[in-house]
Amino acid sequence: MAEAAARLPVTVVVIAFDEAIHIARCLDRLVPYVERVVVVDSFSRDDTAAIARAHGAEVLQHAFTTHAAQVNWAIEAAAATTPWTMRVDADEYFEDGALAALGAMLAAQPGEVTGVTLRRKFVFRGRWIRHGRYYPVVLLRCWRTGAAVCEQRFMDEHMVLVSGRTAAFEGGDLVDHNLNDLDHWTAKHNRYATLAMADAVVREYGLAADDDRVAATGGAARRNRALKHGVYGRAPLYLRAVLLYVYRYVFRLGFVDGKVGFLFHTLHGLWLHLLIDAKIDEAREIIRRDGLDAFRERLAERHGIRL
Repeated sequence: MAEAAARLPVTVVVIAFDEAIHIARCLDRLVPYVERVVVVDSFSRDDTAAIARAHGAEVLQHAFTTHAAQVNWAIEAAAATTPWTMRVDADEYFEDGALAALGAMLAAQPGEVTGVTLRRKFVFRGRWIRHGRYYPVVLLRCWRTGAAVCEQRFMDEHMVLVSGRTAAFEGGDLVDHNLNDLDHWTAKHNRYATLAMADAVVREYGLAADDDRVAATGGAARRNRALKHGVYGRAPLYLRAVLLYVYRYVFRLGFVDGKVGFLFHTLHGLWLHLLIDAKIDEAREIIRRDGLDAFRERLAERHGIRL
């Protein structure tokens, strides 16, 4: 185990709910190497909180509303006193040697660098998904304490800097490897599709100011958001999902990822986006027929989403 004096000057915040299958793996790659790990648990029904405490993390509990709100609450509640703060999901872990390399990088950064982007490697059913424009996914996950917040969105929320600029860490990857089965995966992504639909309705009907602060930052997140709200967002429903799938699977070589890659790119690149479009289509029909207020009540009653 790393000596406390040699640990990275980082407070890591981990958001968790029913993550007993993942939390020990995540924490074993964090706790020995950073000054502090805080798990914010939204009252898990399994042993997530107990496992987290047993593996050396502090545990706070807070009721979940949206992921963005939970992240921002966690950052504030953790009240980090370390120079740097980092966000990691419970089903993620760092590759061997990555945190040591990150520590060396953080120590060398000038004051104007207030955020560090990490490369995320995605593993699906035990296989690294290398193609289809899915590696690397570059995300702002580490920042000088107080220098970043999470966008307030239902889906596709990003950490954004309030000052300074980012630097890219390339000394290892953050691995996203969920161990749950396909029933869990499809249920989770069905929920994601509903959240994406809610974001689309908010923008389309002007129900709230669209939190698009990532547009003021650099890097892949800004480019992806511009494409999503620009070219993709203006394309016809359903057709855009098919074209995205062809782009990812054919032109960005998703087929090279083999059988597992075919399943992933088809489920994530086609099925999910068709489902999002179907939910947007259904929402528009309900709003035309019953009115916007009735749709908002329906969304709150059935999904707990309050527009």
